[in-house]
Amino acid sequence: MMNCAPLLSRRLVLTTAVAGSALPVRCLASPPATGWRRCAEIVAAIHPPQIPSRDTGVTDFGAVGDGQTDCTAAFQRAIDASHNAGGGRVTVPPGHWLCGALILKSNIDLHLAKGATISFSTDPAKYLPPVLTRWEGVELMNYAPLIYAFGQTNVAITGEGVLDGNADNTHWWPWCSAPKFGWTEGRPNQIADRAKLFAMGEANIPVVQRGFGAASTLRPPFIQFYRCRNVLIEGVTIRRAPFWQIHPVLCANVIVRGVTMSSYGPNNDGCDPESCDHVLIENCTFDTGDDCIAIKSGRNADGRRIGVPSQNIVIRNCLLKNGHGGITIGSEISGGVKHVYVENCRMEAADLGSAIRIKSNAVRGGTLEHIHVRDVAIARVSHAVLTIDLNYEEGANGPFRPVVRDVTLERVTSGASPNGIDLQGLPGAEVSDIVLKDCDLKNVTAGNIVRNVRRLTMDNVIINGARVTP
Repeated sequence: MMNCAPLLSRRLVLTTAVAGSALPVRCLASPPATGWRRCAEIVAAIHPPQIPSRDTGVTDFGAVGDGQTDCTAAFQRAIDASHNAGGGRVTVPPGHWLCGALILKSNIDLHLAKGATISFSTDPAKYLPPVLTRWEGVELMNYAPLIYAFGQTNVAITGEGVLDGNADNTHWWPWCSAPKFGWTEGRPNQIADRAKLFAMGEANIPVVQRGFGAASTLRPPFIQFYRCRNVLIEGVTIRRAPFWQIHPVLCANVIVRGVTMSSYGPNNDGCDPESCDHVLIENCTFDTGDDCIAIKSGRNADGRRIGVPSQNIVIRNCLLKNGHGGITIGSEISGGVKHVYVENCRMEAADLGSAIRIKSNAVRGGTLEHIHVRDVAIARVSHAVLTIDLNYEEGANGPFRPVVRDVTLERVTSGASPNGIDLQGLPGAEVSDIVLKDCDLKNVTAGNIVRNVRRLTMDNVIINGARVTP
């Protein structure tokens, strides 16, 4: 691993005050290069976790794959035994395995064979006691994610099997309060708990006092690795998530590879790296009920308290289908983001909002910079190929003016969209140095929107068959 001692600071040694859990995560050293040369150096610095070549079968600890037997305790015994023996693969053979929350530990690869399905309980009690987690960018004690790891090194989920969260319009999803997802008047919903959590974050209430979990209605993410190093999620299929699907938080050296995400519920983002350093997302398929990929770094005061950006992120060779946005940055982005690279991706669905979407406002704030996209083919989107929206939600009504700068799109093609680009800064908030080069956008029906932007460059950009200038 690269020596990151020169980078250790309050931003990079993470010590959120939770009793007994001051576990530092040391981020990898940032490569010195710029532009696409930096992208190559980021990828070269990312490596898979080192897992011992020792297999431990869940059936050896009493797991029964009949779809009816609760295997949570047997799976956890297998994980703990393998960890205590120095680590290895915890193997799940073909079958239908019913589980509650699973807690991974260092040097463990939870490996699902082809034909294996881990089917997660819809009983919220199976995800207690509460754990430290982050919910829409704010830390709290809440239901455990369906698969969770905290402060671990060398953790993986691999194989050709299926992870099924079993969320639907009867379980988990109605808590979002939307009738289209099964909520009806008088049923529990997240509105009060969400407002309470955000108020706690603004008031800087200690995290250990932000107690949710039992009787609360804040849905858990599917997979969350929290303050971990050397993470791999590879090959599996994810279905029917309660909330966000893959959510690494405050992690360093993360690979998400060859994963198929097919979940259409509320807030069913595909992959949301939050305040992470050195992340590679490649060869994945996203078919989601919200953003396919959403890069985040904390919300408002709580995001600024932690103050860790997402940085050095490479996304390549992915298929992005339905969702609000293909590649989104924000809106929980108060810690900032820098050095994001997207290349060789396809966006092919009939129901995708914007291809590249950057969103913040004067309550979120954050500096969002050095974002580079090339060789992306888009079938159609329902809004714009590139959206930069600083009017999102609260818009200008706040004291933390966001900064967006150095965003480039090269060799991006689109088959149809109402807008080619929709770039909306705020008075006094910088959106600058936006470059489109060698792009071909067809069937643009409503033109471009450009407000409060400095230094917009169009170099060999074709819209509806004609070369354009800003």
